Amino acid sequence: MTILEKLTRFVRDLFKTSLEIFYEALRHSPNAQGYIGGSISELLLKKKLEEEFSFEVKRIREKWEGRKHAQHHGDFYIRETATSPWFVIEAKGVKSNSEKWHKLYNFKGLKSFMINNAELLPWVDQSASLEDQIISWIRTNLPKYEREYLTDLYDYEEMQKYLKNKPKGITEKRRQMESLQDLSRDQISQMIDERLNYVMSKIKVLETHFVSGTSGSSDRTQATPRKDEFNIICIDIVLRYNDHKFLFANPKQLDSSEDDPNHLKQNYIVGFVLTDQSGRELLGLSDEWSDDFMEVYQTLDEDDSIGEEDMQVDTRFKVSNELDGEG
Repeated sequence: MTILEKLTRFVRDLFKTSLEIFYEALRHSPNAQGYIGGSISELLLKKKLEEEFSFEVKRIREKWEGRKHAQHHGDFYIRETATSPWFVIEAKGVKSNSEKWHKLYNFKGLKSFMINNAELLPWVDQSASLEDQIISWIRTNLPKYEREYLTDLYDYEEMQKYLKNKPKGITEKRRQMESLQDLSRDQISQMIDERLNYVMSKIKVLETHFVSGTSGSSDRTQATPRKDEFNIICIDIVLRYNDHKFLFANPKQLDSSEDDPNHLKQNYIVGFVLTDQSGRELLGLSDEWSDDFMEVYQTLDEDDSIGEEDMQVDTRFKVSNELDGEG
């Protein structure tokens, strides 16, 4: 049975519809695409750990019998050998709108953000003027900021609120907003997207988005994970990279939340993806993150491992042997 036949049969038996309808439903559902993307990342991570590092990997059950263990909020249990301790690894993606959130579509926003995170840019000389180096890089790699993109853009909602309460004096910000005020929401959005596409052709931001619930079973005091919920955090940077590439960190080595030292922050700037003149993608990463799994694994403390008696392994397998043509 070919993969197309398997997929057709899977869709027919599970969703009671045709492959064409399934494709249309998936194409028009960003939420479903995101969920499937996350599942693909988890599967590729599992294969990587098993095939490249010969680790034993077991999926953690999502729906527990009884109260879920507070230290088992990751995706997989992993161990190196049959006598090694078990640890928990959690897989996440990267924030999908970082460049827009940090307003990198404006020259001032881009320059300031790059200066503030200059230690993550491999070509920066920390002993020289950061601003001069950043401006020179923008001038060389993104020259439209000296021509077409000189004027700042503003989010439509921000602009409407500002102009309803604009200052009496004529400021540069007021002039720029008034020059845009006759444009529709869609027109503003298209202009911002055009600039974002331009910026991201040369530089992309790798940023986390660690948001979690605060149910009683989690022992959380805020809506981000506790630092002891898993032993390794892994992010798949495929949203900003040309392939599924995994970066790893020990959560205990990441900065704590300002509100609770036992919690992670929601957002960490992990690094940048830079595209050079030949189209190659290069990574600039913070010291806490690595693409070397074993480098991070070796930072773990056996005292933080989890008891095998506490494990609840997910043994469900939704695709039956019959669907694979083996029944």
